[in-house]
Amino acid sequence: MMRASRWVMAALALLLPVGSALAQATYPDKPVRIVVGFTPGSATDITARLFAQKFNEAWNVPVTVENIPGSGGGVAADRVARSAPDGTTLMWGANGALTINPSLQTKLGYDPITDLAAISLVLRMPSIIAVNNDLPAKTIQDLLVMAKARPGRLSYATPGVGTPQHIGGELLKMLAGIDIIHVPYRGAVFTDVIGGRVDIAWQNSGSMLPIVREGKLRGLAVTSLERSPNIPELPTLAESGFPGFEATSWFALVAPAGTPEPIVAKVHRETLNVLKDPDMRAKLAQLGLDPVGNSPAELGAIIRSDIAKWAKVIRTPASRRASSGGEWPTQNEVEAGGQQARALEVDALASPGAEGSELPRLSRRQQLLSRTRRMGWD
Repeated sequence: MMRASRWVMAALALLLPVGSALAQATYPDKPVRIVVGFTPGSATDITARLFAQKFNEAWNVPVTVENIPGSGGGVAADRVARSAPDGTTLMWGANGALTINPSLQTKLGYDPITDLAAISLVLRMPSIIAVNNDLPAKTIQDLLVMAKARPGRLSYATPGVGTPQHIGGELLKMLAGIDIIHVPYRGAVFTDVIGGRVDIAWQNSGSMLPIVREGKLRGLAVTSLERSPNIPELPTLAESGFPGFEATSWFALVAPAGTPEPIVAKVHRETLNVLKDPDMRAKLAQLGLDPVGNSPAELGAIIRSDIAKWAKVIRTPASRRASSGGEWPTQNEVEAGGQQARALEVDALASPGAEGSELPRLSRRQQLLSRTRRMGWD
């Protein structure tokens, strides 16, 4: 009897890999959800939906987008990291959640390197810095002069705390020696900047480009090292007095760690197929997005290197970084800068953000400034 039981157990053990292999071969045979860490209408959301539609057509199963905003995409990343590694849950992740949050938040619930499986860095794009049309600034230099003359009077909106726009804005403040107030949202919200309640928008070109083209906001600069071919009239910050300045965004597909390699490979292949589609490439160009489509190994290497790069910025004391002449901080500066990271994390906890046209919860100082800011520039 015992010998028979052993044979049964052995047979079952042999069948398990077969069943797993069959499931991988027929993937996807169940609905797939793509988790996005920002609100509908954001650049992250818009691009995720474009790819979800193409995946749906190719796989003939429902592929839906689920928006789970919060913590610069961190809430979504944590949810995906805890999901079953069977390919039914993917994340369309921005680099904020994957490379900035590890240094910005001391109690992160996930590790982007060990808890998520890299699939491909799909798209890359700069951010656009734009201002309300009533603001006198016509160039980025005008804006900096105004900010220096009125410290603490100007404000800038970003998609949220811990995003590349937030960290890029803080870096510019330190390098330029200016004091402007950060107003974090949960995605691409322009209503308050268009209406004049916030002065500056620092957003992905994917969501900002149509707004600037329509004349609703005045574009001043882009945050890539080179000018964007989609809006070449805007100078870079690098050519505007901050050599080497680069704070771009990218979108990548990742899955829960442990997702079988054949499933990762199939999603990767289909991603490359979508990027080859002429109609898709035309849509991406209209949004100011550059296709990438690298390998899982290449994405993993980028995540690791970018975590180290942004850690240097976040953990370096502001005073030392502001006097560094625009160069990246040294490792000694990183080790000495824990207070800066904690201060930014307090900002993240105190500013939950908002959706639609409502301003995020502001500090008393921000509320008072918002009432007096429009009283004149002289």
